[in-house]
Amino acid sequence: MTDTSKLQYTAEHEWVLVDGSVATVGITAYAAEKLGDVVFVELPEVGSTVAGGTVVGEIESTKSVGELFAPVDGTVTATNAKVIDTPELVNSDPFGEGWLIKVEFETLPTLLSFAEYSALVGE
Repeated sequence: MTDTSKLQYTAEHEWVLVDGSVATVGITAYAAEKLGDVVFVELPEVGSTVAGGTVVGEIESTKSVGELFAPVDGTVTATNAKVIDTPELVNSDPFGEGWLIKVEFETLPTLLSFAEYSALVGE
C-alpha cells in the first residue's frame, strides 16, 4: 500500500502518484467507499491521449456508476488489467493493487495535498 500522505489528489476523488513524468492514478478510499462494491471497471486504451479534467473511464458498483477523470494531460502508458478482471481490488486496495491508469505528462497541474483533500471530504 502506498503512503497516502505522499500522494496528491483531485477534487474528483482521484489520487495521483508522480514518478518523473508518469502519473499513476486511482480513486481514493473515500470514493471507493461511497461507490460501494465495484463490479466493473472501464479504462482508456494504452496509447490514447487524455485531457486533464475529462472523463476517461467508468467505475460501476452495485449502487451507482462513477466516472474516472484524467488528472493530467498526456498519454496513457499503462492500464491495470487486474482491476478489469478483479474489479473489487478498487475497494479492497484502492491505493495499491487497485490503481487504474498511468499517464505520461509534460506539465503537472496543481493538485491537492493530503491535508487539502482530507479537508475537502471532511476527514
